[in-house]
Amino acid sequence: MTDKSVERITTEAAASPETDVLIIGAGLAGLFLALKLSPRPCTIISPTPLGKASSSAWAQGGLAAALDPADSAEAHAQDTVSAGAGLVDPAVARLIAEDGPDRVLDLIELGVPFDRTPEGALALSLEAAHSAPRVARVAGDLAGRAIMEALTLAVEKTSSINVRTGFRATGLLQDDNGKITGAILSDRDGSHTTITASDTVLCTGGSGGLFKVTTNPSSALGDALVMAARCGALLADTEFIQFHPTALDIDRDPAPLATEALRGEGSVLIDGEGNPFMSRYHALAELAPRDEVARAIQAERLSGRGAYLDAREAVGAAFPEHFPTVFEACQRANIDPRSDPMPVATAAHYHMGGIVSDLWGRSTLDGLSVCGECASTGAHGANRLASNSLLEAVVFSERISRHLAEKSAAKIKRSTGLIGPVLPNEPLQELRHKMASQCGVIRSDDGLKDLLEWIDNTERQTGPASPLIASRLIAVAAINRKESRGGHHRTDYPASDLPMRTFVSYKDGEITIERSPI
Repeated sequence: MTDKSVERITTEAAASPETDVLIIGAGLAGLFLALKLSPRPCTIISPTPLGKASSSAWAQGGLAAALDPADSAEAHAQDTVSAGAGLVDPAVARLIAEDGPDRVLDLIELGVPFDRTPEGALALSLEAAHSAPRVARVAGDLAGRAIMEALTLAVEKTSSINVRTGFRATGLLQDDNGKITGAILSDRDGSHTTITASDTVLCTGGSGGLFKVTTNPSSALGDALVMAARCGALLADTEFIQFHPTALDIDRDPAPLATEALRGEGSVLIDGEGNPFMSRYHALAELAPRDEVARAIQAERLSGRGAYLDAREAVGAAFPEHFPTVFEACQRANIDPRSDPMPVATAAHYHMGGIVSDLWGRSTLDGLSVCGECASTGAHGANRLASNSLLEAVVFSERISRHLAEKSAAKIKRSTGLIGPVLPNEPLQELRHKMASQCGVIRSDDGLKDLLEWIDNTERQTGPASPLIASRLIAVAAINRKESRGGHHRTDYPASDLPMRTFVSYKDGEITIERSPI
């Protein structure tokens, strides 16, 4: 056995699984699912203590839902479809919009202190590409942290939930019939163990850590995509990465986020000379869809003019109270956003593609459900609508809990799983640079070919490490989409073609791409 090998781990048949439902990931999707499953027993796997190092805890904007009497689920669904650049499934958009208000009420019952108006109603904010204020927030930009704190407290009080921290899932177990029967876990020392389950749910987050500049935890390396793909799960739209327009450009990894709500409050994007520029790029200016704003900021930076977010007039002295997270990040970088514009850059933020899911969160593999950022439900298309990610997570967590409630525990057959080698830090950092420069906000055939050649050469040296496979799954889909749409922009194919989804299969190191009309 060498460090270039793929290791095969086998478990024997058992009369009963070690856990009823195995939840891999402890962000919003995983914790909310566990609470909804109660009193059915489940086990949550988390590399870190609950509430730490998850993208959910870092979410600043909030949760979008049609909660105002003047708003409607129909309008929210239409905004979702419009933002998704032709690839959103209208049925899924309608589903999350209709279920959203009830899920917000669930979170309120769990103790999430959403902001209120003086009259006691939920205070709703306007964000980019929404036609009405509908984003429920906490203390301006603390929604993710507050939601995770409330859910963590509830999980700790729920006896049916077993939490195993200090472990990371590195592979899935699969029997001879193709059913997923649990996972292979690795601890901090690299030792492996297994856990069997009647049903397994991947809630592991996204792939932003594959890019040099990201708002995601550095551990978000697309592991779920690779684990599922190795077992034969179908993936979709892996080329679509959303780059947040306004990460604070202060040389931190991950990059702190300057929430979308700042632009909703009236903050303006300016160049280094103080000139507003968004109206030159889009009629909606600062409230244009994220992909449009990201490309505008990228263009201004590449031109040498620079890009800054100016909140001096829109927020001003109220900044510390209204946006404490952003204010604290600015202060650590010796920036006072009350008197100084904030330097911003685009950053890998959210993976719209992922493991194919049906309306009940089921993947194409028996025994495996998927939820949150690692899933491809059809809700986000080519460009996610702001604050729809937390919404999708809670809506599909609740639906998965209902689906699993109808299933009973089954005997575990002899199963095997595959785990690849660990990618050393030096090639990982080079990979992140190449993904950002050649598979980032702006892409081309030449850049993507160079990236794929580098991945091939590196894999021959290090073996098929998970970050290399995840990056290949993204880049191969990107080079095959010969058009520009949403978060995928090609300089050599700037126009859009017919709206087609990308379906991705992986077997024995080979990737197969199929295109299908929406």
